Amino acid sequence: MTRPTLVAAIFAFGTAVAQADSLALFASGEDLATEGFNAPKLTRDGWQLDFTRVIATFNRVTAWRTDPPFEADGPEISGAALVFGGPFTVDLVDADDEDRVALATLPAEAGHYNALSWALVPAAQGDFEGFSLVFEGTARRDEQEVPFVLATRDAVAYACGEYVGDERKGFVLADQGADLEITLHLDHLFGRADKPADDAMNLSALGFDAFAAGGMQEFSLAGLHVGHVGEGHCHDSAP
Repeated sequence: MTRPTLVAAIFAFGTAVAQADSLALFASGEDLATEGFNAPKLTRDGWQLDFTRVIATFNRVTAWRTDPPFEADGPEISGAALVFGGPFTVDLVDADDEDRVALATLPAEAGHYNALSWALVPAAQGDFEGFSLVFEGTARRDEQEVPFVLATRDAVAYACGEYVGDERKGFVLADQGADLEITLHLDHLFGRADKPADDAMNLSALGFDAFAAGGMQEFSLAGLHVGHVGEGHCHDSAP
């Protein structure tokens, strides 16, 4: 694993705890990863999806302090950088009670880390070597039950502005740490039956009908805009 050059005694990879003078990094597929697509949140074409694993690999992760704020309107972020590096391969189903998986914690200078960049990249090893994002589980609709493994080899770079959620994130103080989150919106892949059929997300989403034969199948992330920071937007491009 490639690691930033820092004093080993004061940082920890594989954990992410908001300690004083530090920034903790998490990844989340939200409740659609941990709980699946269940009524009323079925896929746009009416499938229930239950995941046993959602494997994602993140690399070149960097938190930024930018002034003025980055508006996620291009691939380049300028400012003070805190490099987490990577790669980090995680299972988004195996998450905490906030649907988050810890990636790393680094010592950080005080300030507001109001931008985040990373790349979703193919894993270099493991069960799904060569794939950047993998869904393993079972789909159900009416009397059909379909075991599946859906995987993509696509690499995508994301440049994101400030985290958007119930509370603002990324404020490191002299005596208080903070955290940030990489968020993957799985409904941008599969759509949502509880949203209008002509919703922009549903119009571009893959749904599950195309994969109803089951087994191992590949898909493309092109045009799906899966990466976010909470509800905050990201600019995506080839890495």
